[in-house]
Parts: sequence; C-alpha cells; structure tokens
Amino acid sequence: MSNQYETVKLHKEGKVARLKLSRPESLNSLNAQLMRDLLNALKEVKNDPSISLLVITGEGKGFSSGGDIKSMLTLSGEDQFSGIMDTISELVMTLYTMPKVVLTGIHGAAAGLGFSLALASDYILCEEDSKLAMNFIGIALIPDGGSHFLLQERLGTHKAKRMIWNGKVFEGQEALMKGLVDEAIPSGKLEDGIQRYIKQCMASPTKAMLKTKEIYVSLNKEKLQTALDLEKEGQWLMRQTEDHREGIQSFVEKRRPNFKGQ
Repeated sequence: MSNQYETVKLHKEGKVARLKLSRPESLNSLNAQLMRDLLNALKEVKNDPSISLLVITGEGKGFSSGGDIKSMLTLSGEDQFSGIMDTISELVMTLYTMPKVVLTGIHGAAAGLGFSLALASDYILCEEDSKLAMNFIGIALIPDGGSHFLLQERLGTHKAKRMIWNGKVFEGQEALMKGLVDEAIPSGKLEDGIQRYIKQCMASPTKAMLKTKEIYVSLNKEKLQTALDLEKEGQWLMRQTEDHREGIQSFVEKRRPNFKGQ
C-alpha cells in the first residue's frame, strides 16, 4: 500500500495495481487535492514496468459524484480556472494513454467528471443499481474531461449529443444496452466481477492487448487533446452565462432551475 497520497489509495500486487478514490465523505467528488493525488498515482503506475492491469474504484457509497461544485465556486478568476482545467486535461490524457489495461469498477454514482474518468478507461464494469450521468447541463455547463470525444467513441455523435443535452441518469442495465459500459453485474457483486476480469486478463497475452491499445491511442490522441482544449475554452465561456449562475443558485437552493437561454 502506498501511503504518500491523501485522497487516493494505491495498492500493488504482482502485475495488478488497485487505485481507489478516497473522499467518501463527499462521494469522492473531485476537488483539486483529489485530482492532484490521482494524477500522481496514475503516473506512478504508468512508470512501473511490473504492472499490466490497473483497477480503479471508489471508496464508500459511490464511485464519484463528479467535480466538487463547492470548491469550483471558490475559483476567483480565469487563471485559477485555467489551472484546474489543465490538471483535468493532464489527468484524462494520462489515463487514456496509460500503457496498461485499465478497468473501472463502478458502484453507486458515477456522474460528470467522475463518469468522464471512467470513460477514459478500457473496460467499465458497473453494478445494476449504479447511477451514471453526464449531467453538466443541469448547471448550464458543457461536459469536460474529454467527454465529447469519449462519448462520441462509444455512442456516435448524434447519440452523444442527445445524452449530453438530456443529462439523463442511467442505471446499470440501461447503460449497458446503450453501450456506455461493458458489463453490468448484480448489486453488491462488484468485487466478484473485478476478480473475474483480473483472472481473465492475467490469463491473456497482455503484451499483444497493449500493442493494440497503443495503436488506437496513436490514432486518437490528437482528437482527445483537441476536445480537451475546446472544452476548456467553452467551459470558461459557459461559466459567464446567466443560465449557469441560475443553475448554481438553484442547486444551492435545491429547486428546479429557470433557464432563459442567456
């Protein structure tokens, strides 16, 4: 077990690394500290030649509720915002280009940026009662974390756009039918599914698997970076809108927003 991180837990055994988001008191919402810890832990795994498989999960009641809205409200200007978005971009790119097989195991909520991180992995396994959502639209923002590209890869442009605009919450089986995840298993059986995948992967020619991944990364890396750059620019513009201010206010007051398209 690595003890150098405050908000993630990293454990290595043989060829497998287990990385757990660990801010359970906030449903593993992604504040600056968690993003930095996660990025550094991913770099540690990336640079460890003994590891072939990385498993990412969340501690507590869910995988991740997404970006920490309370901490985002404290950002004082474009420079601070830009720094956070650059961290998100590096985090997603590091995960997407990881020279390991990456499995994300989801229980409970995987929303917003939390869901973006899952989409950057190679295989997503979720429990049937999981709640998956790309719900930025609820506060009049656009998806970030490369989700425009990552959803387009899984769904195609039209369905990705519809999902982003609707902000719908999907449970496990429906997410599987839509192609958002690769496997949906009975509730409470996440670890069983993870162990089964680990066993399957360790019995496979992982060097050949990773060469295929490397080729696809080479084909798509520039597209992902373009999406990240456009999301950074677009998200700053959306944060200046009246609809975003209304979205945040309604979130704080726990009421439905009254958007005006402004």
